Amino acid sequence: MPYLKRRHFITLLGGVTAWPLAARAQQPAMPIIGYFSARSLVTDGSMLSAFRQGLNDTGFVEGRNVAMEFRWAEGRDDRLLELAHDLVRRRVAVIITTGGESTARAVKAATSTIPIVFISGIDPVESGLVASLKRPGGNLTGVSSILLPLIPKQIGLLSELAPNAVLIGALIGPETFRLGNLEDAGRAVGRRLIILKASTDADIDVAFEEFIQQRVQALLVGPGPLFVTRMDRLVAFAARRSLPAMYSRRELVDAGGLVSYASSTAEGYRQMGIYAGRILKGEKPSELPVVQPTRFELVINLKTARALGLEIPPTLLARADEVIE
Repeated sequence: MPYLKRRHFITLLGGVTAWPLAARAQQPAMPIIGYFSARSLVTDGSMLSAFRQGLNDTGFVEGRNVAMEFRWAEGRDDRLLELAHDLVRRRVAVIITTGGESTARAVKAATSTIPIVFISGIDPVESGLVASLKRPGGNLTGVSSILLPLIPKQIGLLSELAPNAVLIGALIGPETFRLGNLEDAGRAVGRRLIILKASTDADIDVAFEEFIQQRVQALLVGPGPLFVTRMDRLVAFAARRSLPAMYSRRELVDAGGLVSYASSTAEGYRQMGIYAGRILKGEKPSELPVVQPTRFELVINLKTARALGLEIPPTLLARADEVIE
């Protein structure tokens, strides 16, 4: 009898220890968000913080009830398709694409079923990413940061900062089109633009040489993931040549550039986090309207202005959203 009782006790104990294992096995797997950037972990650090804040706003916390898988193209467009397919094979629940339209296009080509949330400076309807802003259709939605339409405004601000600079070197990404609009914007403020496109480091080198030969008097850097990953090179070139420079991202001003005018980067990435959370809760990307910014930031680096011997007009300082001392 003692033997039977002991055996019965061991059987019960085995059941107790096995039950939590079985319960854990029945729990749903933690969803995975694929974060796919044309840039790098170094450049996306602050943006990731804003994205995670948006996730938190919808009740998702990385490591607690959602996981993240990262892919970085490091400014190399030739790696985009390979990395996109690699992320799709991971069977993530939703994919976040950052760093321009090319990243979103690569993922769109790799999957028609996994929800995709993008951020893009190009009109997503005109570029074919979505059917409309209100009803995107398909498996994509996201944030349109309206970077390209801001370039004419940036040219106007640059002419206020450097009234004597009549020849401006414009460095733009391969996705930028309607170059005639840029030339028209320059003519409207009495400026002539030397417009060059760059998608590689070699392209940047060629552009630098051309700007030097043409003796440009100011620099305009358009949007593009390559320019963010190479921000130190661009800022250093402007400093060496004593060129007043306007940028499409405030990160380059934080790195020592003179001025930027753009939509709020943090707000755009926070909104992507919110959309990722809503999709994880069951909403369809086809029914989530593409978000457009309502606020734009003018950021001026006074330290850089002093180094250039440039006096910022008081009226422009008064309009600045942030002045870096």
